Amino acid sequence: MRLMHACLRPVVAILWLIAALAPLWPAMASAEEALRVELSAPDSVRPLLQQHLYVLSRQGAMLPSVEVDRVALASRTRREVADLLATEGYFSPQVKIERDDDKLWRVSVETGPASRVTAVEVAFEGAINEESPEFAERRKVLRAAWSLPVGQVFRQQSWDEAKRRLLEGVGARDFAAAHLADSRAEVDPQNNSVRLSVVVDSGPRFFLGPLEVTGLKHLPAGLVESYSSLHQGQPFDQEKLLALQTALQNVPQFASVIVDVERDPAFAAAAPVRVNVSEARSRQLGFGAGYSTNHGLRGEVSWRNVNFFNRAWELSSGLRLEQLRQSLYADVFLPPDPDGRRFSVGGAVERSDIEGLTVETQAVGVARTNTRGNIETRLALRVQQEMRQPAGGEASRRIATTLNWTWTRRHVDDVLDPRQGNVLQFQVGGGSRLLLSDRDFLRFYGRQVFYRTVSPNNVLILRAEGGITLAEERDGVPQDFLFRTGGTQTVRGYAFQSLGVKEGDAIVGGRYLGVASAEYVHWFGPQWGGATFVDAGDAADDRKSFGIKVGYGVGARWKSPAGPIALDVAYGQQERRVRLHFGVAIAF
Repeated sequence: MRLMHACLRPVVAILWLIAALAPLWPAMASAEEALRVELSAPDSVRPLLQQHLYVLSRQGAMLPSVEVDRVALASRTRREVADLLATEGYFSPQVKIERDDDKLWRVSVETGPASRVTAVEVAFEGAINEESPEFAERRKVLRAAWSLPVGQVFRQQSWDEAKRRLLEGVGARDFAAAHLADSRAEVDPQNNSVRLSVVVDSGPRFFLGPLEVTGLKHLPAGLVESYSSLHQGQPFDQEKLLALQTALQNVPQFASVIVDVERDPAFAAAAPVRVNVSEARSRQLGFGAGYSTNHGLRGEVSWRNVNFFNRAWELSSGLRLEQLRQSLYADVFLPPDPDGRRFSVGGAVERSDIEGLTVETQAVGVARTNTRGNIETRLALRVQQEMRQPAGGEASRRIATTLNWTWTRRHVDDVLDPRQGNVLQFQVGGGSRLLLSDRDFLRFYGRQVFYRTVSPNNVLILRAEGGITLAEERDGVPQDFLFRTGGTQTVRGYAFQSLGVKEGDAIVGGRYLGVASAEYVHWFGPQWGGATFVDAGDAADDRKSFGIKVGYGVGARWKSPAGPIALDVAYGQQERRVRLHFGVAIAF
């Protein structure tokens, strides 16, 4: 019985406490009200306050039940408004909070006048402060480039950005250890003015030391050096480091690359250039499919090995099957030499049947490519055998050893989607009986494309190409060194390579080429556009038979990851026929 009484005592106590507090429940419930806040502020700062004010984020939550806590919340709101407006240059705002019967808070903000910069002092310490003509001019340029000048409204974001740009300007060249030694913004709220002072310590002048490469596992140790144009002892230049990083990131052997220097001032005399790489998968099997009105449907199987024989050689091989052309190819590309030249060797077997001309070619060759900036040169030596069979004509077999030089300059804003600039290409090549060719010949070819932005949504494209093959006659000259034209990217309104020399029932290459084109593209939005164009040109075996063929029409453009896709409807004036052309429009 005593045990039962002992167990009931806590229950009785709880029931007694509930009964005692029951009369207070309505008062306790009314003590907590849902918070509602109305904000009145200028449009220029309203989004800032709405995003960051704590009291606005508590809309719908319960107000503190104790008055002291409510006063604290109001004080916090005033401080937050003042701090937020200070970042926009308002240092004397008026903040009023009305709390009507504690159910609705009205927050009214008057920013007051914005504070403006009245003085700027930019000073330097370290090696950049030396009194040499080079560094004196550099200090002058850095001060002139200061982005928060006198008279501008002071904003925290602008202040931080100006300091960042100044520091980057110092640290971009020579001074890898540059840092901010001091920065002050002295605010005078009464006069709405701000005085700025910044001190940048450049530290010592840095010079490059040896390359230190990490991350290589299967690739040869000298691969990174073959792509580097950096030399020990040259002054530090951040742009040159980024150029090396970009070049290595474009190398298929690497998945990722980070290039930087040791920034400890103790190593300034010979700062190691540290290159951290991550190797990419060396072997890759690929499949592809596509369509163009020039060659029809296409299917392709490719095999790639970017560490062939474990020497960082790049093997690129594949089988490409198109309706009008089929080819089997294999090329091996070596890493660049110290002068930036890259050698390759390869072979190909190809068969094509275009406009009644069947051509079978077997070829092997070597090439040397050199890229400097936006200019690429290529020198190729090739030995080939060609079997040609024109419909209704006689079959022939030709052997040629050719040397061909190509110079290309791409000066455009975007190679895949050019809107401004130009692309220029020249080719010179030929063969000789002295080098196992059936005929002496010399071929010249040139092509130029201009891109001009007429307005933000309109682009004018002008194209011209021409060529001549110097030979006694075309017989004995490989088709690659003669000219045919017509089709996408040439003279639209005519079938692919249908403009040339009539031989039997086929169209074969001639010794003369001339093509011109004008195209106007209007972009209706980010992805879609329309075009109007006129093309003119011909290919012939002599100047007397050369006649201008004209085609014109309209088309649609769609921006794909590979470049603008072009779908054109063109009318060939001489053939009096409408043709559809489909392909990718890129800066060749």
